[in-house]
Amino acid sequence: MIKTPDQLNDFLLAIQDETELAIDTEFKRVSTYYPILCLVQIATESATDCIDVLALDDLEPLFNKLYQDDCLWIVHSARQDIEAMHCLSKRLPQQLFDTQIAASLLNHPMQVSYQALTQTLQNVYLEKAYTRLDWTTRPLPAEAIEYALDDVRYLLKNYQQLQAQLQAENKLDWIAEEAQSLLNIDLYLPPINQAWQRVKGLSRINKNAHLLAAQLAAWREHRAQTNNKPRKWILADDQLLAYALGKEKLSNKALKHFDDFLAEHINIQNIEISVSKNNPATKTEKAQKLILQKLIQEKANQYNLAVEVMASSKSLLKYIRGDHSVMFCQGWRYQLLQGDLKNAE
Repeated sequence: MIKTPDQLNDFLLAIQDETELAIDTEFKRVSTYYPILCLVQIATESATDCIDVLALDDLEPLFNKLYQDDCLWIVHSARQDIEAMHCLSKRLPQQLFDTQIAASLLNHPMQVSYQALTQTLQNVYLEKAYTRLDWTTRPLPAEAIEYALDDVRYLLKNYQQLQAQLQAENKLDWIAEEAQSLLNIDLYLPPINQAWQRVKGLSRINKNAHLLAAQLAAWREHRAQTNNKPRKWILADDQLLAYALGKEKLSNKALKHFDDFLAEHINIQNIEISVSKNNPATKTEKAQKLILQKLIQEKANQYNLAVEVMASSKSLLKYIRGDHSVMFCQGWRYQLLQGDLKNAE
């Protein structure tokens, strides 16, 4: 495991000409808002190693390599790894290949695990003994380090097989499009005026309380970020809704903080909210949904896809109710479905 600047420089020198980087991270996110990055594991065709982030004061040499324009990150279920790295680097990768998404485009199970995919593709069984380890622990057990390294040892082989099959099925443009959606900065720095979208139960409360609930959600998010604490440690969802409905009152101190926050953030005072009630589908909507499901199932079968990759049940109902921002109205999905959708109208 790399623990010193000299070891890191030697490793980076060994992989300086490599551009396909299999990457995984280990982090802790229990009592903080932001993940605490602990390890970065990297595998290339010529080298594999584990970098102890907590032991190194200067990670800039590492970041300079990882965020080169010509470097492709190969990651399984990349979002949390990108976020954990972004918290320290303030950068996003230039190129990305997510093996979990690639597998879903080839009719593997949705959200297939790295272990399951590796067993299918490489016939290698990987232990899961350290999935709940506190990765801030030092020294780390040797077995834990090997477990962490296993998470990148087979990534390149998985990538190569998946890429070849995607190419054979003319789906390389699809995986590139999916990657771009993961390289959107709003995923990792979500605007606080959208924090209301995380509040469970918001759609079920009185519409007159929605604006206050959204303002409280923005305030909670801001405090969580500022204090680096989980948002629910600041204010649980049920408490937030109770305050919005007037069933409970903020303490005088909290109310002053809230008022000061609103005064400093003018854009929060009139947040635009679009909360749709989760009303059951009507008889007519159910009939329309069945027609769409049949059309999409046929298209999914044609392209060797699970139907859930094309469209979820919830997105079908949204579409029927006039929401054309759903996933299957965009990109490669829409290119496949647009004719069928028009015929179904």
